[in-house]
Amino acid sequence: MVRVRLAPSPTGTLHIGTARTAVFNWLFARHQKGSFLLRIEDTDKERSKPEYTQNILEGLQWLGIDWDEDPVIQSERLKQHQAAIQGLLESGLAYRCYASEEELEAMRNSQKAANQAPRYDNRHRQLSSEQEAAFQAEGRQAVVRFRIADDADIRWNDLVRGPMSWRGADLGGDMVIARRAPADQIGDPLYNLVVVVDDAAMAISHVIRGEDHIANTAKQLLLYDALGLPKPEFAHAPLILNGEGRKLSKRDGVTSINDFREMGYTAAAIANYMTLLGWSVPEGMNERFSLGEAAEVFSFDRVNKAGARFDWDKLNWLNSQVLHDLTPEQLLDRLLPLWRANDWIPPDLDGWSLEVCALLGPSLTLLKDGVEQASPFFELPPLEEDGIKQLNLEGAKPAIQALAKALEPEPWDGQDKERAQQLLSDAAKTARVKKGMIMKSLRAALLGRMQGPDLLTTWGLLARIGEDLPRLRRCLI
Repeated sequence: MVRVRLAPSPTGTLHIGTARTAVFNWLFARHQKGSFLLRIEDTDKERSKPEYTQNILEGLQWLGIDWDEDPVIQSERLKQHQAAIQGLLESGLAYRCYASEEELEAMRNSQKAANQAPRYDNRHRQLSSEQEAAFQAEGRQAVVRFRIADDADIRWNDLVRGPMSWRGADLGGDMVIARRAPADQIGDPLYNLVVVVDDAAMAISHVIRGEDHIANTAKQLLLYDALGLPKPEFAHAPLILNGEGRKLSKRDGVTSINDFREMGYTAAAIANYMTLLGWSVPEGMNERFSLGEAAEVFSFDRVNKAGARFDWDKLNWLNSQVLHDLTPEQLLDRLLPLWRANDWIPPDLDGWSLEVCALLGPSLTLLKDGVEQASPFFELPPLEEDGIKQLNLEGAKPAIQALAKALEPEPWDGQDKERAQQLLSDAAKTARVKKGMIMKSLRAALLGRMQGPDLLTTWGLLARIGEDLPRLRRCLI
């Protein structure tokens, strides 16, 4: 049975790279009728925080990613990790290394000066009991290192990249698998060791992660063999790159799923776009789809080897399509909390508010646009440069004055559009201007600018809350 996992570290909020890895794992599990699991890798005691764990879980749920078993908390499995290390020590496949940080730094500097790749020189691989005792007498603490033979030949068939091979000599020397501790103790176990032990315990069949883990995979395969554990299959997805072709990072601004939510992106658009970051849709399939639809056809033969460049235009298009497909009721559900955060209280929810949403919906790219564009319906908008320019044109103020004078004895109810058209025609005749002049000037008066949604609908919505005539009057002062 297919069993895959996401193993985020709760040292920060949910990153888009982690979220994309989650999507690929989830799609593969659902396509194969298997299980998608979570493991919280919280062994970095100083940086791991409960609020980050909560953020990761909530972010995955927001995206529509569900999991099939309770999350495994890695820090709760310390005894199993230490038992595995103890077994490697007893079998001679691991040893204690007493090299100090100063000695290791001197070694690295010497290698750098000789233009050599940095690697541990395995200097403490064959210590005698007397040498160990001498180091301990000095008060030195030891890390535990796993032996990596230079002639080791490591091979696997990657589900994305095909046949892969590494030499032991290219892995940087014997690998640290536990931090420094006194000789009678085992220090905190490190990533490559605990991942192997935990993946085996969770019966993970496929490890799906970013290509930056390829070297770790080579090391981990050696640990699987040393521990006598069944090996999973591996798939290394391409990294997400910025516009310059470098790995997407915090320097690029937005990398957290939280950031995308706050900017007004929808979960459907983000999940859709992350699937496209490295995966090509089958022929005949539209690039806009739900996670469920993608799961029906997902396979690794359509995952690209090359890095996936982040395209804001593509994401914005997807998000706009999601928003345009929402009913006014669905859009109102999303916008109402944002309106209320600005202390905007709609006069009613069933009529006026839904009509505002119906008016604005087709022009939205981000949810936050529904705040900016709704602003003139809740607050008096300032007169912007293009609006002032229009109102200063010859004939503009006489037209506005004629329209205001016609509305004073009998305000427009905002419903009868035939009367609105007649009011505009009459005002144009009275002011001796073309109808285009009165309509453009009306837009400037109502919205403060020359761009905006349908004029008659906008006017009608403002008229129904008694906001049209005051805005006309302010332009005549």
